[in-house]
Amino acid sequence: MRFEPVSHDPRGQQPGATSTVPPLVPPSARHHLPPPPAVPVAPPPPPPRPRVDFAVVRELRRELSERLTLWQRGREFDADAEEVERARLAVAVVSAYADSVRRAGTPMAADEERLLLDQVTAELVGLGRLQTLLVDDTIEEVHILGCDQVRITRHGGGVDWSEPIADSDDELVEILQAAARRAGATERSLSTSKPTLDLQLPDGSRLAAVFLVSHRPYAVIRKHNTLAVSLEDISGGRPDLDEMIDPLLRDFLRASMRAGLNIMVAGLAGAGKTTVIRALMDEIPADEPYVLLEESRELLPVRRGHKHRAVMSFESREGHGERGLDGRPAGEVSIADLIPVSLRMGVLRIIVGEVRSREIVPMLQAMTTSRGSMCTIHARTPAGVGERIIELALAHGREMTVDQARRMAGNALDLIVYVTVEDETAIGGRKHRFVSHVEEVIGVGEGNRITTTSVFGPGPDGRAVPRHLPERIRDQLLRVGYDARLLTRFIEAGTGAWRRPRHTRLGRR
Repeated sequence: MRFEPVSHDPRGQQPGATSTVPPLVPPSARHHLPPPPAVPVAPPPPPPRPRVDFAVVRELRRELSERLTLWQRGREFDADAEEVERARLAVAVVSAYADSVRRAGTPMAADEERLLLDQVTAELVGLGRLQTLLVDDTIEEVHILGCDQVRITRHGGGVDWSEPIADSDDELVEILQAAARRAGATERSLSTSKPTLDLQLPDGSRLAAVFLVSHRPYAVIRKHNTLAVSLEDISGGRPDLDEMIDPLLRDFLRASMRAGLNIMVAGLAGAGKTTVIRALMDEIPADEPYVLLEESRELLPVRRGHKHRAVMSFESREGHGERGLDGRPAGEVSIADLIPVSLRMGVLRIIVGEVRSREIVPMLQAMTTSRGSMCTIHARTPAGVGERIIELALAHGREMTVDQARRMAGNALDLIVYVTVEDETAIGGRKHRFVSHVEEVIGVGEGNRITTTSVFGPGPDGRAVPRHLPERIRDQLLRVGYDARLLTRFIEAGTGAWRRPRHTRLGRR
């Protein structure tokens, strides 16, 4: 049966019906009327994002796994060869499916086929729908609050909500457990006996997760899109990065690295401490051996062609057995355990990704016998860094005292670099990350307090400008060709050399 479209007259008459209502304007006068105003045409809506049928994804994943297993049988191969073959088979499996769909009369768009390939590959390596978030370079942080609530923070502070990351909370836990099994060089797990997880994902992002002790399984991903960064990059040399330091501070920190000064980078979570310490590490000579210690690899992801060929990267290991007499689970290897081993590796520099507990004591002890060592630490304010050091040192054991911790810090540290983050997203702005303080550690002064000098301090807009000439480290800087007296005229003027103005919603201080 064929239906003809029926149109309706604006006055409610059916087509062809005779109307007794006279026209509002006589026909003879219609040509004197002004033309009707142009009606703005709304732009066409953006094309919908292609959606993936995850039942198809799982079926293709199963087929890909079977083909890969057949290829592996009776064959000698390494990880690189397996990765190449996996990629080749994934393309073959997805292409065959797309051809079958096309023959059935429902052709698949190229972007849809590409997305399906990404998802099938991700399912095979255990990341599932998580992979779509990892490949999005606009994402800065992801909060997964159960399988169906995915909050995304983008660069610049924008927030939106994404599609569910799994069909159920149980499936979400399986994805996290698969990531724990595959990521990192040391064993990680998420289980009833270990309901928390902290690791590095293959792209360099940091994943923290918890379940059982929470209402639902939760996970947070902090993406690191600036894995390779230099002091030049964060001093305005790259337009896609925040200008965290100015050229004056860049030259000072560069000379400090050449002089082998021990540096602690402090700040709040998300302030940019990791970015700053990566930029400082870029100043280490390419052939110099040094030791890098982390709870989960973050500063120096293992990748081919890295600048530093002689770096020795150590990662702590979680314990999974019964607790021994010392209260620690069997098999656990902590950062504190690895620092004495590092001192026997014949290096001058030891870098600890983050000190957050009793490892602060062996770290400070290592700094007193090394040159150019670095670490990061969480602290709310620059003035609170010293107290934070003492707080962590006291967790080392009953034999540690406040005075002893202060003496250790005063003898071990040369510089404290404080990174500030000011979040104005709540008032329509963005996050501002920059170095605001560089404190020279003089030693322990009256009252057994850590004495410091502000070489750089907050300027008119909060960013660091020269304040005082260094004292204790002056000769060390001179030996590498840096004369701090170059800062004198900037100290007198109270200005720095920042390349870009800082646009803040609060205005200038």
